[in-house]
Amino acid sequence: MSSTPITKETYLEWYKSMLLMRKFEEKAGQLYGQQKIRGFCHLYIGQEAVVAGTMSVIGPEDSLITAYRDHAHALAKGVSADACMAELYGKATGCSKGKGGSMHFFSKEHKFMGGHGIVGGQIPLGAGIAFAEMYNGTKNVNVCYMGDGAVRQGAFNETLNMAMLWKLPVIFVCENNGYAMGTSVQRTTNMIDIYKMGHGFDMPSAAVDGMDVVAVHNAMDEAVQRARAGEGPTFLEIRTYRYKGHSMSDPAKYRTKEELEEYKGRDPLLSTKHAILENKYADDAWFAEVEADVKKVVEDSVKFAEESPYPDASEIYNDVYVQQDYPFVMD
Repeated sequence: MSSTPITKETYLEWYKSMLLMRKFEEKAGQLYGQQKIRGFCHLYIGQEAVVAGTMSVIGPEDSLITAYRDHAHALAKGVSADACMAELYGKATGCSKGKGGSMHFFSKEHKFMGGHGIVGGQIPLGAGIAFAEMYNGTKNVNVCYMGDGAVRQGAFNETLNMAMLWKLPVIFVCENNGYAMGTSVQRTTNMIDIYKMGHGFDMPSAAVDGMDVVAVHNAMDEAVQRARAGEGPTFLEIRTYRYKGHSMSDPAKYRTKEELEEYKGRDPLLSTKHAILENKYADDAWFAEVEADVKKVVEDSVKFAEESPYPDASEIYNDVYVQQDYPFVMD
């Protein structure tokens, strides 16, 4: 199978996209502290390489679906920072019209099939999207993300069984950041190698270093090529780490400072920057320009959100049900 090469442009795009994710999340955390953003808010800081390494492999017609830690996935898929920030504010100009908030970003236009608040709820949906692509005869794939806590759901096992049986073009990605809320993986299972759960269905499965964007790219590339060739799904346990708590209300006292610092020493942004400099792909002036550009994008998104209107009360019943005209009438 052909593979997607890693070029100078790949590295530069990785850095720009991960920096946008990082700075957007940092600003979201700040605004949450100011009570400009309400409800739940789950930040992605530290996990950026998982999404960046996926985007360098898939195309615009491939879809993503994930759980409620969804801001970075939407940004990477092309949803504007303006639309994402407005959604956090609950404004009508948000990507879900202000009705979803942090946990329910969505953009049909960008093939981002949503963040989902029910743990594991997105896993069968990802397989369903992949089934539709196969049924319609496309070569498109779905990448279905989940956390390490979600693999304890029955729907996970049922979906992997069906996906393998029907050879669906879906890549299941467990973003294993070590903790399901505040519960470590070691406290939930005797088998801490989550990727091995795929072996029960004879599904190609692997563990991947999620702090290394190159490793993510290569693993995703192989999985996507298999799916496009009609060879079915792959299950990847991408081992990553979140620097913040499970949500903004989580002080994260269940882990040590030493553990956190160890992972910060493997920060994907820093390692990518080092690789760019080492290979002479860009200089310090380029980094300064990118950082200024990203800062402006984030600042502009806050201004856009602040100035946008809230949804009108008349919108309350819209987007609840699909309107369907049936060709027959039931008595």
